[in-house]
Amino acid sequence: MAPKFDTEKMQERQNFRNVWHTDLTHSIQGDTPYCCFALWCSPCASYLLRKRALYNDMSRYTCCAGYMPCSGRCGEAKCPQLCLATEVFCCFGTSVASTRFLLQDEFQIQTTQCDNCIIGFMVCLSQVACIFSIVACIVGIDELSEASQLLSCLADMVYCTVCACMQTQHKVEMDKRDGKFGPQPMAVPPPQVMSRIDQATPPAIGYPPQGYPPSGYPQHPPQGYPQHPPQGYPPSGYPQHPPQGYPPSGYPQNPPAYPQYPPGPAYPPQAYPK
Repeated sequence: MAPKFDTEKMQERQNFRNVWHTDLTHSIQGDTPYCCFALWCSPCASYLLRKRALYNDMSRYTCCAGYMPCSGRCGEAKCPQLCLATEVFCCFGTSVASTRFLLQDEFQIQTTQCDNCIIGFMVCLSQVACIFSIVACIVGIDELSEASQLLSCLADMVYCTVCACMQTQHKVEMDKRDGKFGPQPMAVPPPQVMSRIDQATPPAIGYPPQGYPPSGYPQHPPQGYPQHPPQGYPPSGYPQHPPQGYPPSGYPQNPPAYPQYPPGPAYPPQAYPK
């Protein structure tokens, strides 16, 4: 159940649209003194950041922020301070990652591609250093053993540096949350999502649309409306069109034709010169 839940949470984080106030490459510039503090006293910084992420309410504390199978089973409710101190000293990397996930889920912050590359490089380098150390122990070659020690030292330096920058990033983000940078400007709204092929086609709307006019309102045309022309119209007693006996007797039935112009051969008069 836990792996499925974690997979769903990772998929949800891919849809986040907010970003960190500062990325890992600029976190040192964001707060240099705190970055130095996180580098030389990493467990203390992790303890303070987790407590601050919980709004200093330790009753909300859960081991590893609820992202590990052991979360909620370590007696956190009885002594959360001691459990948090044990977590940051014994599982330092997990404590930093848990605080990061906690902030990301609360503020819907995505991880940039640059941050992913840095974190991925740190993890891969640690794994390669571990493999070299195992091979050096099995083979027993002095040169390979020295190379593995140098690689392990380099991996530890990268690990400590990235963790310090990551904790500084968390601290700056909570400074933003607590309003230490002043009121934030309104964010630019996301671009409108254009229509895609996989979207459902809206139903065709005729004229008049379905459900119009509303129930209780007379239809258009209403039922029982007289036809065109209505039967029995005009009513009895009303003169027909044309009324019977029209035109009156003695009046020509058809209007006279318009006289020809010019008139016939009798035009112009004889007295008028042609």
